Amino acid sequence: MGKNRDLIQILLIVIIGMFIPFLGSIVITFGLDITDTNNLLKIGSTFLWFLLIFAIELALVYVYFLMTNKVARKKMDKYKPK
Repeated sequence: MGKNRDLIQILLIVIIGMFIPFLGSIVITFGLDITDTNNLLKIGSTFLWFLLIFAIELALVYVYFLMTNKVARKKMDKYKPK
């Protein structure tokens, strides 16, 4: 359980670390006022879309890793002495 908790903490730190530059770049690029609630909702929804697209990308990379690992294992098993 401790390993999973550590992983969750690291992922939360990474997400917060991604949000700070994202917030700064959105505010600078579009000149949004972060004290306005409507602008905060725009920034929040944009970041959530960013996280969703990033999660899809990570899932595709993970599936690719699993597939190539499976193929490599089959090739290695073919050359193992029995």
